[in-house]
Amino acid sequence: MYDTHTHAWGAPSPDHPWTNGPLLEEYASRFSTDVVYRAEHLLADMDEAGIDDAVVVGYPITDWTDNWYTIHAAEEYDRLAGIAMIDQFADGSADRLREIMSSEDMLGFRLGVVCPYDRMWETFDPDVTWLRDAIDETAFWEAALETDAIVQILADTSQLEQVRELVEAYPSLRYTLDHFSHADAADDPDESFAALESLAEYETVTVKLSEVAHTSNEAYPYEDASDHVRWMLERFGRERVFWGSDFPNVSHPDYGGMRYEETLSWLESVPFLSDTDREWLTDRAFRRFVER
Repeated sequence: MYDTHTHAWGAPSPDHPWTNGPLLEEYASRFSTDVVYRAEHLLADMDEAGIDDAVVVGYPITDWTDNWYTIHAAEEYDRLAGIAMIDQFADGSADRLREIMSSEDMLGFRLGVVCPYDRMWETFDPDVTWLRDAIDETAFWEAALETDAIVQILADTSQLEQVRELVEAYPSLRYTLDHFSHADAADDPDESFAALESLAEYETVTVKLSEVAHTSNEAYPYEDASDHVRWMLERFGRERVFWGSDFPNVSHPDYGGMRYEETLSWLESVPFLSDTDREWLTDRAFRRFVER
């Protein structure tokens, strides 16, 4: 099995100080794990949950563009790959991307489209529109095409039109959208995902069933999210839908204090999924996407 969305981070140091106050005060200190959650801790939890491989997504407990630990984890452990975070507007961002992607263990980079640019990864605001300006950073996107970097995006459902503009500008890139795009299970998925419908027409666009407790308004096993799962499978097909845990973020009490095993086992309660569907969602689809 392949977990497409995990996090890990190292201890603070003079070279890599912890700078994200809201993350430290409101989240990391309340996870079920140790405050320092290294790759070896993640691997131990993966073993207990029966997970073979995972993607470590950059964790902004340090400066959000400081990718040292993500790169370290991906290069040190064969079972881990990495997703970095890069500022498209920064001088030298194209060269920085090339440098990061020179490691065969790094898959691409993540865009916090739902974050204000001046408070990146500190808070969410679905009204921000900086992605439209980032589309014009052509040197950066040319480097992304050159290095075949996966573009991982956290955007709210209300921002999916901006994402469509990016995909239209660079349709040859590979994209994956995180966390149900923060859709609410109480809403009709046809309305929540209206802009996602057109994105499904692009074979290069994929979606993730990750951080399910954020979408659901119920306790485990989050049965109210089933309609959203069905919608994604019907539009994208099981070959372009991936499961991800978002562990240890989801261990926070505000997300129901999920155990790692629960981030996977909730799929067993989705009534219309076959065993083959689950195999695709939890393994085959992502491996196929990465190896394309």
